[in-house]
Amino acid sequence: MDNRNKEKENLEELAESLVYKGKNVWETVKEKEKEKIFALGEEYKDFLDKSKTEREAVREIVRAARERGFLNLKEVRDSNQLKPGTGFFDVYRDKAVILGVMGISELSRGIRLVGSHLDSPRLDLKPQPLYEKCDLALFKTHYYGGIKKYQWTAIPLALHGIVVLQDGRKIEVVIGEDGDDPVFTITDLLPHLAGEQNKRRLSEAIKGEELNVLVGSIPLKGEGYKEKVKLAVLERLHRTYGITEEDFISAELEMVPAGNARDIGFDRGLIGAYGQDDRICVFASLKAVFDIGIPEKTAFALFVDKEEIGSVGNTGMQSKILEETLQHLMEITEQEASIYKLLSCSQALSADVNAAVDPTWEDVMDKLNAAKLGYGVCLTKYTGARGKVDASDAHAEYVAEIRSLFNRNGIIWQTGELGKVDQGGGGTIAKYLANLNMEVIDCGMPLLSMHAPFEVSSKGDLYMGYKGFKAFLMDS
Repeated sequence: MDNRNKEKENLEELAESLVYKGKNVWETVKEKEKEKIFALGEEYKDFLDKSKTEREAVREIVRAARERGFLNLKEVRDSNQLKPGTGFFDVYRDKAVILGVMGISELSRGIRLVGSHLDSPRLDLKPQPLYEKCDLALFKTHYYGGIKKYQWTAIPLALHGIVVLQDGRKIEVVIGEDGDDPVFTITDLLPHLAGEQNKRRLSEAIKGEELNVLVGSIPLKGEGYKEKVKLAVLERLHRTYGITEEDFISAELEMVPAGNARDIGFDRGLIGAYGQDDRICVFASLKAVFDIGIPEKTAFALFVDKEEIGSVGNTGMQSKILEETLQHLMEITEQEASIYKLLSCSQALSADVNAAVDPTWEDVMDKLNAAKLGYGVCLTKYTGARGKVDASDAHAEYVAEIRSLFNRNGIIWQTGELGKVDQGGGGTIAKYLANLNMEVIDCGMPLLSMHAPFEVSSKGDLYMGYKGFKAFLMDS
């Protein structure tokens, strides 16, 4: 009996030293740290409520940066203003923003960068959205990013965005978030009459042209114009905002889920909200860059647009905004190193979310290589689809470097892929950072119900993401 116990002890000791086991955040951290986790969660929910569009997120980031003394880089002319520890920001077309903190080392030694994206799947209004049918007024929409269209019906929606009038005035619109505001919705068929609809494939249960938002029902009194409900909506918009129907053509108006971020579960360990892909990483990296003090290398938090549709456009990761900011920074500090040489000795984290194992739908995941809620920030060596198509595949040496960094700093982390091989896949901004010759790996928090109107994250993972990004930006 003693020999058998001895053998069991030896095996346990061997397993302890050789077998990789993930750690649950809640089972690992002490009570004092749990208080910090919940406090950070409250800050994050507030950020989500104020940042439902990319423009709103940029505004909130800039507001927080100014509050902490960060300088607008476009207004900096003297290198003496950019001493080590000085924070700065650079805004591009109100849809992308770069935050930085000057380091001790020269820029030619490279930078540390955490990049995330501000945009989320949503419903954009078409250039001419308003019409009347069956004595109801509706908005036509064009969905943005990858959504399950049926998830957007029969829920309260809010209208966010801007309208630029012919004279150049910019009108901001937010309707549906205040308790006294009306909300909007997309109607769906009642089950009693959905026989033909039920025969459709799930992906076609609601078609793109059926995502029409109900916005009005009371007609104007009088004669001489047929579409009285549509006209009533236009009259109200003109009275409140000065908008005419032609102004919709120069507008960016988005329908997003109405309501605030909420705690989930009896224990309040989870957060449910719209837009957590990728604003959970935006918030964590924003907090991290605020808290790093004076880094060895100049540290950047990069927030870009258009990731959900391919990182295109002049505010997406395929644009030249990062190179332009670096060029400006080098001119101010009178450094002559090549931008691309600088980038080639730089390191980056592509901060984007991954899919967590869903207990109801776990068959789509390779559970040995899948992330779980509550097990920390997730390192994703590669993304892509099928045979790693369109992936950025991090080099083993760099993975080891980040793994070692996290272990040294007590960061609870895990690894994960986006589903089984050939099951699906996806991409991030990592490949565009890699195209700049930077070392990069995907690193973010796992979510349930990704791209749904109500996504789910773990407060423990958020906290470990913040700690991980901070440790990375401070490391030399």
